[in-house]
Amino acid sequence: MHVLVNNAGGALGLAPVAEFDKDQWLAMYQSNVLGLTRMTRALHGQLLASGDGHVINIGSIAGFATYAGGAGYTAAKHAVRAISETLRLEWLGQPLRVTEIDPGLVETDFSLVRFAGDIERAAKVYADTRPLRADDIADAVVWATTLPAHVNVDQIVTRPTDQARADKVFRRSGTG
Repeated sequence: MHVLVNNAGGALGLAPVAEFDKDQWLAMYQSNVLGLTRMTRALHGQLLASGDGHVINIGSIAGFATYAGGAGYTAAKHAVRAISETLRLEWLGQPLRVTEIDPGLVETDFSLVRFAGDIERAAKVYADTRPLRADDIADAVVWATTLPAHVNVDQIVTRPTDQARADKVFRRSGTG
């Protein structure tokens, strides 16, 4: 085992903090934070034994930028960032690398999950934009993992040109 890509995650809902849904928040922490931690712990020995282990944690721009209605998800992605930084400290001097890849707007089933299968609402997230594709993020994973073993890329932030912040997206219709 040489590479672990922690890609579990997802957002649920967009309720403000005053109306948060405990079950949604727990589910987001289970997948985004605890799932990542469990997989890293489970494979740590194999990664270390490989002599060139590399953990890729898929975070989000929500890991360093918040937005209204996104507190549960952004808190979970801030935790991914904290875990990635902590692993680099804990593994210092070991043949292990940690890279955090933080995508912005990527057109996947992300919004469909966030909005509990509401196809129309999910489609509005990407309407009139040119979002990233899953392949764009896969390319970043491949690039980071194919660098020489002495090179660690701590973080890759990648957004579509139609996005400046988590909550600022250019729409060709003029809204956004």
